[in-house]
Amino acid sequence: MQPEVLIVGQGLAGTLLGWELARAGIPFHVADAGPAGAASRAAAGIINPITGRRLVKAWRIDSLLPAARSVFAELGAAAGRPFWHDFRVRRLFAAAAERAAWATKSARGELAPFGGAADETGFWIEGAARVDVPALLDWARAEWTAQGRLLAGPADPVAARRRYGLVVDCTGLAAARAGPFAALPWSFDRGEMLELAVAGLEDGVILNRRHWVLPVGAGAAWFGATHAPGETVAAPTAEGRAQLEAAARALLERPFAVTGQRCGVRVTTPDRRPVVGRHPDDPALGLCNGLGAKGALFAPWLARQWREHLVAGTPFDPAADLRRFLPAA
Repeated sequence: MQPEVLIVGQGLAGTLLGWELARAGIPFHVADAGPAGAASRAAAGIINPITGRRLVKAWRIDSLLPAARSVFAELGAAAGRPFWHDFRVRRLFAAAAERAAWATKSARGELAPFGGAADETGFWIEGAARVDVPALLDWARAEWTAQGRLLAGPADPVAARRRYGLVVDCTGLAAARAGPFAALPWSFDRGEMLELAVAGLEDGVILNRRHWVLPVGAGAAWFGATHAPGETVAAPTAEGRAQLEAAARALLERPFAVTGQRCGVRVTTPDRRPVVGRHPDDPALGLCNGLGAKGALFAPWLARQWREHLVAGTPFDPAADLRRFLPAA
C-alpha cells in the first residue's frame, strides 16, 4: 500500500515527525538526500532553560521541557540506548549587568524553578539537557532503511504531491530558500562550533559565558557557537575557528586541541518561533521548520502537533501556525 504521507528531510524535525506518525499508525515514507551538510548534524542538541545576556527563561520552557524529555526517553527505550542526557549549566557572569539582572530576576522569582545557587562569579541553571542528535538520526535512518520507509535521495515536495496525500517539508534551509514556503519571512544565522580534546571537565556540566563548552565523552567536548546573521552558506570558516579558539582559551583556561569543526545554518522567523502547518493554497503540502537554535526543544512539540492534527483534526497552535504570517482575511 502506498504510504499516505511523505516526509522530506530526515533531520531532527523529520525524524521526530516520523516517530509520531509511526506511533499513530500512519503510513509514511521519508525522503532524504543524506547527512552531508544537514544542519541537524551540526547541532549540539542543548536545551538551556535560561538564555541570553538578559537572562530570560526560554519560551514555553515549563511545558515544552517535560514533553521533550518524555519523547526522547521513549526514543531511547526503543533504540536501547539513551539520547537524552541531563545537565546543569554553570553560567558565569560576563558583565556587571548580568549580575544585576540575575539579582533582580532571582528576587522576583522570574527564573524559577531553573535558577539555582549563585555566588559572585555566576549561578547554576538546573534542568538543562543535551540530546545526542547525530546518534538519534543515525538510529532512525537505520531503522527506516530496514523497514523500507527511507527513500535515499532528494525529493521535490511539489512533484511528490502527485503521489502522496500529504507531503511535509522538513528540510530547513532548503525549504526556506526555495519552493512553496519560501515566501514566509525567514531569517538565517550561520553557526559554527569546534570539537575539542580537553581534559578535566566536569561530567554533566555545561560551562557558559558568552560561549558554552559541552562535555560529550571522556576527554572530548564541543565548544560553540558563533553567530553570523543572514549567512546561508553552511561551510566552516577560518574566521569562525579563530573566534572560537580565542573564546575557548579565555573560558577553559586549560590546554585543548581542536579535533574538528562543524557548521550549520539556523533557520528561524522574526518572532523566533518555529513554523508548522499546511500551505494556504495547497493543503496537501505541509511544513515543519524554523527550529532555530532550539531544535531539541521545539521538534517534539511540532511533531506532536502534526500527529494530533492528522489523527483528530486538532488545529495547529496559533503561536507556531504558519498562518500567523499570512494577510488577515
